[in-house]
Amino acid sequence: MESVIAYIGIGSNVGDRFAYLQEAVDHLSQLTGTRVTGVSRVYMTEPFGDPDQERYFNAVVAVETVLDPAALRARCKSIEHDLGRPGQYQRWSPRTIDLDILLYGDLCIENELLVIPHAGMHHRKFVLVPLLDIGNPEHPRLLRTIAEILENCDDPSVPIRLVERLSL
Repeated sequence: MESVIAYIGIGSNVGDRFAYLQEAVDHLSQLTGTRVTGVSRVYMTEPFGDPDQERYFNAVVAVETVLDPAALRARCKSIEHDLGRPGQYQRWSPRTIDLDILLYGDLCIENELLVIPHAGMHHRKFVLVPLLDIGNPEHPRLLRTIAEILENCDDPSVPIRLVERLSL
């Protein structure tokens, strides 16, 4: 299979949030047939959904992979499990780590397992801002670049860029 550039959103709001993000990047870089090609800055953001929890640290990772979308999702779920996230959890609850495939090349997929591009990404600055740090791809459904989407995003939050950077 030919390689594809995919963007994966990562977030944590439990324990050493920065360390969990770094571990997620490290695990992604060890996936067979996958190479991390970029990592955004880390941003601190207000929790989405349930406001009564710690702030999130969020980033976006670019990978070049030969894994198909379902296999990449399975590996992301395995990384979440390895880093202490339970298999069952309440939506928008606190978590050690969250990995979401945001974009996978120019594919559009919608089934019971996967929704790519990520269904809510165009409404979330905590995804768009770090994604723009490492690329400005076109959203394959909206047919607009990430910069254009961010310009018109209705999310009132303001992601705060942190000084520390994750390493590749």
